Order: sequence, then C-alpha cells, then structure tokens
Amino acid sequence: MTPPLPPSVPSSSARACPALPPSRSHSVAPHPQVVVETGKIGKQANGAVIVSEGETQMYVTICAGRDVVADGGFVPLTVNYMERFSAAGRTSGGYRKRDGGVREHETLIGRLVDRPLRPMIPKAWAYETQILQWVLSYDGNRSTDALAITAASAAAAVSDVPLSKPVCGVRVGFLPGDATPIVNPTTEQMENSRLDLLLAGTEDAVMMIEGYGDFLSVDEMITAIAAGHAAIASVCRELSKWAAEVGKAKATERLLTAPDGIYESVKAAVGDELAVAMAIGKKQIRGAAVERLRSKAIEMVSGLDKENAAYKASARAAQLPSAHMHALLKPRALRTHARPTLGSHPGTSGPEDVRLACEKIESEALRDMIRSRGTRQDGRDVYTVRPISCEGGFLHRTHGSSLFTRGETQAIAAATLGSQSDAQRFDGIAEMDDRRFYLHYFFPPSSVGECGRVGAASRREVGHGNLAERALAPVLPSKDEFPFTVRLESTITESNGSSSMATVCAGCLALQDAGVPIRRKVAGIAMGLVLGDETKGEDAIVLTDILGSEDALGDMDFKVAGDGEGMSAFQMDIKVEGISLPVMRTALERAREGLIHILGEMDKADPSPRKGGEMSKYAPRIEVVEVNTKYIGKIIGKGGEQIKSICEETRIDTIDINNDGVCVLTGSYGCDMARALEIIAELTIEPEIGKIYRNSRVTKVLEFGAFVEILPGVEGLCHVSELDVTRVANVKDVVNDGDFIDVKLLETNERGQYKLSRREVLLDDGKGGGSGGGSTPREDPASRFLSENGQNFSGGWDSDRGGGGGRGRSSSKARRGRTRLRE
Repeated sequence: MTPPLPPSVPSSSARACPALPPSRSHSVAPHPQVVVETGKIGKQANGAVIVSEGETQMYVTICAGRDVVADGGFVPLTVNYMERFSAAGRTSGGYRKRDGGVREHETLIGRLVDRPLRPMIPKAWAYETQILQWVLSYDGNRSTDALAITAASAAAAVSDVPLSKPVCGVRVGFLPGDATPIVNPTTEQMENSRLDLLLAGTEDAVMMIEGYGDFLSVDEMITAIAAGHAAIASVCRELSKWAAEVGKAKATERLLTAPDGIYESVKAAVGDELAVAMAIGKKQIRGAAVERLRSKAIEMVSGLDKENAAYKASARAAQLPSAHMHALLKPRALRTHARPTLGSHPGTSGPEDVRLACEKIESEALRDMIRSRGTRQDGRDVYTVRPISCEGGFLHRTHGSSLFTRGETQAIAAATLGSQSDAQRFDGIAEMDDRRFYLHYFFPPSSVGECGRVGAASRREVGHGNLAERALAPVLPSKDEFPFTVRLESTITESNGSSSMATVCAGCLALQDAGVPIRRKVAGIAMGLVLGDETKGEDAIVLTDILGSEDALGDMDFKVAGDGEGMSAFQMDIKVEGISLPVMRTALERAREGLIHILGEMDKADPSPRKGGEMSKYAPRIEVVEVNTKYIGKIIGKGGEQIKSICEETRIDTIDINNDGVCVLTGSYGCDMARALEIIAELTIEPEIGKIYRNSRVTKVLEFGAFVEILPGVEGLCHVSELDVTRVANVKDVVNDGDFIDVKLLETNERGQYKLSRREVLLDDGKGGGSGGGSTPREDPASRFLSENGQNFSGGWDSDRGGGGGRGRSSSKARRGRTRLRE
C-alpha cells in the first residue's frame, strides 16, 4: 500500500491570508494499492487529483467554462488522455521527441473514459468541460485504461461540476483452464488471458463494457461482468464517501432549465404529426419530415419568424453577461451563478427549447411504437435482422475486397497484403511493437448524405476501426502459417445503424477473398434497448440490429462480434444510469441468434469470395526459407550489395533476414520469385566433396594456381599441379581470368577453404594423356604464402600432385610475390 502523503502545513505570513486546504488522500477499497489524493496539486482547476497504483501515478484535472456553449441536448465534454514517455524512463522512438502529439491508443483510452462518465453529467450542464489526464509515472504492472476511468471520476466527484454518481473502471480476465475470472490482472497475466474485458459502472449498475476474447460463451461473459461489477460497486461507495468529505458543492444552480409549459405547447402543436413522421421507413424521407415539423413548431410556439430565431440562436451564448462579469471579480469561494434558462428572453421560448421538446416527443413516439405495436420504423419486429446482400471480389485490382449491405448500412472493405516492412509500428510507454494486422475505418460525410470535413481520422473513426480490428484479430492465422502483414480498409458508403459491425462482416469477406486462411468466420451486430416504466411494471425490450435513430433515442448500444459459438469482441454504451445483468444476458443471447443468421447470409455472397486460400494474381508473393546463420552475411553482401543485386535482377521488393537465419522474400505482381529463391539457394548451398562443378568461372589467376568460383560467392583454389594431367609450367598457359572450366571439389579444411582439381575431371572424362611427370614434391609459393599469412591448408596441400608445378625462388622474390598478391 502506498502511504498517504502528510497534510500540507500553511506557511505563516505578516499579512493575514486564508490557509490552503490540506492535502487529502484516500485508499480505495478493495484495492488498497490505489490511493487518490486531492488538495495539493492543481488547486486552480475545478477539480484535480493524483491517483497512484503501485508506482504508477496519474494526474487528472477537470475544468468548466463560464459561458453557455450548448443547448441542453448534450454535454460539451472533452477527455484528453496523455502518456509521458518519461513516466517509463523512455524517450519517443520517433523523429519528434517532444510529447504532445496524440497517439491512437491515447485517443482510444480517452474515449473509454468519456463513455461511462458522460451519462453521469446532466445534459442541462451546458458549459464547456474538459478532463485532462497525464500518466507521469508508470511501473508496467498493469495497463492504465481502467485506472484512467476511476481517476477521471474521482476528479469530477471532488469538483463543482454536477455528477450523478461516481463511476469506476476495472479490467477482468480469464486465465487458461480457470473458470473463475480475475479482476485487475497484471500485464503478465493478460498475456495468457482468454478475455480482455474493460468494465465501468456505478455502485448500482454497469455503464460500459468493452473487450475482446477467444470466443467466450454467454455464461462466461456474464460471470466476468458480475465479478467486475462487484469490485466496481465497492470502489464507488468509497469514492462517494470520500468526495462528500473533501469535495466542493455541486454547481447545480448553473444547470439550464426549460421554460414552463414548453413541452406541453410543442406536443399540442405538432405531437401527432411527429408520431406519424417517426413511423416513416426511409431514413432520408423521415429526416426531412421531422425537420419540417421542428421548424413548424418553432414558428408556432416561439412566435418568432426565421430572422428572429436566427438572432436568438446566435445571441444566447452571451446570456447573463453582467452576472458572469460580476462573478469574475469575486474570489472563487464566493462566486455564484444565476440559474440560466434556455430562452434568450424571460417569458419566451427559444428555438433550442422547442427542438429539445421535439426530441423528447420523437423518443416517446419511437418507444410507444415499439412497446404498443411491436413494430419499428422500418416495419420490422424486435427480433428481425434487416435484409443482407454480399459480394466478394468487388474491387478488381485489390488483393481482396467485398461489399456488404445490411438495410441502409453499407461498407466496402479492401484487404492489402504486405511484408514485415509494412507492419504498423506501435510506440507507447509500455512497449514498442509491430502490428501484423491493422484496420483503417473511414466514415465520409457522404455516407449520411451530408457535407463535412475529411482528412485525418476522427476520434470516432479511430474507435470504430479499433473495435472491428479486435473483432477480426482472433481469426487470423499465425505468422508461421501466413507470413503476410494484413491491412484492412473499410469505407462506409451508407450508414443507418452500426457501421462498425458492418465493417466486421465486410472485413471477414475481404480476408477470405484475399486468400487469408482465417480460422473461422465472424460477423457483427448491434443490439438496442428500450427500458420500461418500472412503476407500471413494464419490462425492458431488447432490439436486434438497431437503426441509427434507435441508437440515438434508445437506451443502449450493444455491439457484439463473433459467431454462434462465442464472442470475439463486444462494446456496450448505456444512455441511462446502467442496466441489470438479466437484461444484459438477454441481449447477448439475442445477439448470438442474430450472428448465426448473418453468417448464413454471408455464405450466400454472390459472387462469393475466393475459396481454398486462392490469392489474387495481383497479390504479393512471400516465401520464407531458413538458411544456416553462417550465410547471413553472404546473402546480405557488403553494404547490402548482394540483396540489392537480387532485388534488381528479380524485381522482388524486399529480402528480410533475421539473426536466426529466417529469410523472408516479398515480391509484388510481376516479380520473378522463382529466380530469387534459386539465387538464395545457390548462395547457401553446401559444396559437396567429390562433386564436379561445370562451367565455373576463373576469378583470379596467380603464379601458383587459379581461384575458381564454383557457386555464387564460393571460391576454391585449383593449384597449378591440379590444372592438367601433365606438368604445367605457367598457369596462364591453361587458364586466364574470366575463363570457364570444370573442376572437382577434392576436400575442404577446418577454415572452410576448398581445394579444387581440373586434373581429376579430365581423368574422369577420359581426356588425360599422362601422369604429368614425376618431379620430387616440394613446398610451393601458394602454400608458403598461405602459411606465412596464417592461412594453412590441411591435408598435404603443400605438395605437387604428379609433377613439379612450381619453381623455387629467393626470399626476396617471394616477398615481391606476396606484395603482388595483396595488390
């Protein structure tokens, strides 16, 4: 347990000034290693905490603006999570060394913090609110995402920003062979876990789940969620008590309030017409009808023409300016805020008031349609999946592609295969790694019939792409089975319902079309929820395959990916203050039924994706060969010249070789992979003693013999005595540089040097004419040169075979010969 820090001691001064509040730290049960502290750092923020877990420390602040920037229909909340490389004693591996650029995994954790916390802040809180989180120290024992949720909630709990209840985050895993889930496992335990579940909730209910698993059953999921929520409830109770002791009073007087009677007036004006419009099946037609009725309601209820309405919409940001200016002049402890209203002028209803009332009426109409009639906007019941159509090979030149359409949601997926050099480099405080599989999700504004920004990925695109990527990752083969790097792209062309789950379906088909030997097929589906009125005894209704409006106006968005036997990924967001485990079990069971149906429709794809692992002719080719480690340098060559030469000759893209001798060759369409493999084989083949090597090139002629290249990069010495069956007086009488001759490998020594013979080949071929003389054997210049340079050949290489092949010389001449050899 990390000991609490001692209270700050107020310093004395000649002038009377208020003492600073003491530092307050608190250990959060049931995890005594987690300590939350406030009052020492960041005292100018609305709320600030330091949260410690072991040697991991996170600094979190929450600040709220002073001006109204929203209309009461949403909370203007932003969460920014940041990791400092110094926290782990590292420096960024990129070109820019300064921390601050938002990395993808930081965006993902920021979204994880935002999702359970946002429903706990009233929508009537219309002031810009920002939560900033910095990981300042990291011990590597556990990941920081669950801790970030708890830390952000603690900062909000002690601030004056209204918060219904504290939330807490935990991670849950399943170790192999263990039926009992483990709460807050270590990073080492997570490496072997079958489940990676991040859970957030309040003392009473679950708010958010997100996770990935090795096709877990519904029962296993419910068991893990129950274990995680038990830990959450305990922590939330402790946070509530602690915040009540040390926190600020909540600024509930700053919440927006609608004018009295606005809802009744709008309902009387356009309520019946809105109910009819909400039953229109086509999204575009329904949207236009609803917007027309909203404009009608604004004109009827507010009594303003369009010019006045536009004026009021632009002027409301400056409401109560004198009160705000007066507040800025007061000490923080004495500041007060008048309770603002949505209308810009007392006694009138602004366009924002009317629109919010319309949205409430629309939600009621949608819920009443489902509960009373059992039908939805597009005519389906609550169990039915929208019509599905699929096509494989939709794009002609890609390595694999598909088109998936479900109702008014459509996605085009493209799979691209590459080499190890195409892997995505991941650089974080915990690790630096290369991802062999990654998915990029694109959501252009045209998919919903709108104009908007394009460019860098939005937070939504990053989050949806990550969910689909994690859903597909468990079905990919291992690197040994399939050495390609796989990149998936999903472009959403229509959206009315979960496009991330459409990406899972389209991505699975594209992987098949690219020839990736996936282990099993997966699909994705989004489930919704309409809660009932408990006072009236109404049950919650689970919706299968929800529309966009059912997501926006309903109470839950639960995305599930997998097959009929288990789940590979899941994500749930709650719009209310949590749901119970029985409702969640019903949603998971119904999702499993929907996945079985969708997979059946994917099997009917027309045209179908390629079968049996067949790859596109435009796909790259990858071959993996293992070579003896002693040949690594030979394959690479001096300064990489050998690899460059192979790539130029065969038009392959890359040759990657590791220290274990695993050589990976990657080539694009049109390369000569067979020739590249042949060259590698020639470079790494072991010369065989007694084998004849035909048409071998003479690389260098010396006085005592000739060096001959029998294999690429492999040379041996053919001594002058081995050049012919008769005595050779001058080597150049037989061979010259660049000639091609046949030689036999006689032997090799412990230094890897090869002794060659042309004489033996001539005798074997029956071309010999004599014994080559019979001069007395004596030391020759070649052996003397090699001996004096520490390169002795073994096995009697210093004697002539069949005749005196060399002439004696004085020591001075030998030295001159050595000089010429060096040159």
